[in-house]
Amino acid sequence: MDKLSFAAAQAQPNIALVKYWGKRDAALNLPAVGSISITLDTLWTRTRVAFDPALDQDRVSLNGRSDAAEAKRVSACLDLLRARAGVNWRAAVDSRNNFPTAAGLASSASGFAALVHAGAEALGLQLEDADKSVLARRCSGSAARSIFGGYVEWAHGALADGTDSVARPLLDAAAWPLRVAVAITSTAAKEVGSSEGMRRTAQTSPFQSAWIETQEADLAAARSAILARDFEALAAISEYSCLKMHALALAARPGLLYWNGATVECMRRVRALRGQGVPVFFTVDAGPQLKAVCEPSAAAQVSAALREVPGVLDVVETGLGAGARSIRVEELAA
Repeated sequence: MDKLSFAAAQAQPNIALVKYWGKRDAALNLPAVGSISITLDTLWTRTRVAFDPALDQDRVSLNGRSDAAEAKRVSACLDLLRARAGVNWRAAVDSRNNFPTAAGLASSASGFAALVHAGAEALGLQLEDADKSVLARRCSGSAARSIFGGYVEWAHGALADGTDSVARPLLDAAAWPLRVAVAITSTAAKEVGSSEGMRRTAQTSPFQSAWIETQEADLAAARSAILARDFEALAAISEYSCLKMHALALAARPGLLYWNGATVECMRRVRALRGQGVPVFFTVDAGPQLKAVCEPSAAAQVSAALREVPGVLDVVETGLGAGARSIRVEELAA
């Protein structure tokens, strides 16, 4: 490389239905368990990466601001790509989200999936999606899933080097176009990040071994439900996995409470709707935002019901989206 090289990409966050929580190798971001997710549509991260011989260090802007901790993670991710390409050029990275960052909406997943895709293209790397998934996983575990769209499974793998801990698509979004109503109950960054939460849980929760031992059955149940388009079965296993993950975290010392009052009231509202025959279920990641997954015919009713819950700041309705992909640089400002 002897001149400025740049590219831009977009990726969407993903929401785990069978949860990922815990690592078997923190350095390689290898998960203790497998997981299954859905990639969203309306929410996105857009990232531009420009490698420039005039730079003496990476320069990172997230939503128009610099953050030393985030810049360190971005540089570590770029180092993986630079090593693949055999170059040492620094890069200017401009990334932005159209949704709250570090607040339980998987901004790291979309952010690092977009970074890997754009960085690889800027360096001229011809990578398969599976390779991008492995690289994205190294940067942020759940980013492995945002490389793909629709329904995605991320294998925990067995190899020590992590090369078999890769995500793969299960079902295209168009094949079962469910809708998701995201009830935003806070825009603040969570007090305990996911990585620290996982570390604390693994070290102190008495339920850690049971969590790992029961995951394969949960994955099989969710996989079967998705391939059969069985909404009731998917609802049952998704809520079960969600509550089990949070029970695991609550039992850590000190306990991890990612919900707020509005989160709990949204759960109650979703269960009340389902009791009335509305096809909807909830899931909540490590944060206070509730995601209500429903059949398209119920989307308006579900969104309206969640808006009525005290403490809900906004409800974002979305479908299922595509994986990481290249965009024109002009789209960054769109």
